[in-house]
Formats: sequence, structure tokens, C-alpha cells
Amino acid sequence: MLKLNSIKNEIPLPIRLFLGRALLFYIIWEILYSLFIYDSTYLDRALTSHVGEASVSLLNNLGNMSGFVATDNLDITTNEGENISRFYTTISHHGNSILNIANVCNGLTLMALYIGFITCIPANFWRKLKYIILGIIIIDFINILRCVGLIYLREYFHVYFDFAHHYLFKAIVYTSTFLIWTIFTRKINLKHATLQNG
Repeated sequence: MLKLNSIKNEIPLPIRLFLGRALLFYIIWEILYSLFIYDSTYLDRALTSHVGEASVSLLNNLGNMSGFVATDNLDITTNEGENISRFYTTISHHGNSILNIANVCNGLTLMALYIGFITCIPANFWRKLKYIILGIIIIDFINILRCVGLIYLREYFHVYFDFAHHYLFKAIVYTSTFLIWTIFTRKINLKHATLQNG
């Protein structure tokens, strides 16, 4: 216990405060998401539908490709007397189902964690707001490009689909988010919790 306290005391107070705020934000987000946001018509489903529609729009306007359609679906199943609904957007090409985009793939959780990170870092309010807005737009666009890539691979290069889905595109999305965080914090000295000039 004494060793743990000495380790804790070696960590500068601003960093401890940041880590505490970040952990608190994550816990609050998980509670809010599971109680109110999960499968919400206004947020989760709307974002899933948007990602599907934007992916199809991009594909249909790339070169000479066409015939991609996004369709929203709601499956309701019963488990031990309880109705369970599952919303997803199906991408079809000339009537053949290519890909299902589920709520967990719409980028909402990543956006929330990104906002939480920005909020917990000591910085000017307008700088935070600028990076939150720009970051959400960039994360959304990268996620749409990820879905476009998955649809394209599923249709034309199926052998690469699983690797891209589980590893490559996830790495690209997370690396992009990390780069935005890095750019945001480049003028911030967290150890002293000050915003440096320049």
C-alpha cells in the first residue's frame, strides 16, 4: 500500500487529474450509452443510417460504379419472453446483399471517447470546441471511407475482406484518431497543465 502511494505521488497532479477525469468520463459514457443511447432512434440508428447512405453515395459516384443501395433494417427477436431489437443498414449491389453496418460500426463510441479525451485535457475552450467539431467530422469521414473500402473488398476482392475488416481498417481509424489527439496536445504541457505559446 505504501509503495502504491509513493508511485501515485511521483505522478504529477495534473496528469492524475486528467486520468481521473478520463476514467470518470468513460464510466459515465458507458452508463449513459447502455441506459439511454444504445439503439436510440435519434442517435445510434440515425448515425448508422447516415454511414450507410454516405458509403453508397460515394460508391455510386466513384468512376463507373453504380447500383449500390442502402436499406435500413430492424430485426426483433424474442429471448426468454423479452423482445430484442437489432438495427442495421444493409448495403446491396444490384440486389445482392454485400455488407451489414451495425450500430457498433457507426463510430459513435469512438467519437464519444475522442470528445472525452479533448474535454479532459486542460486547454482553451474555443480550441477544444474547434478540435471536437473537426475531429468528429474527420472520424465520421474516415469511418465512411472504411465502410466503402469494406464494401468494395467484399464485392471485388473477397479474399482480403476479413483481414481488412478485423485489422487493417480498424488500425487506420484508431491511428487517425490518435493523430488528431497528438496534434491537439502538441502545445499543451500536461505535466504543468499550461497551454504554451506558439
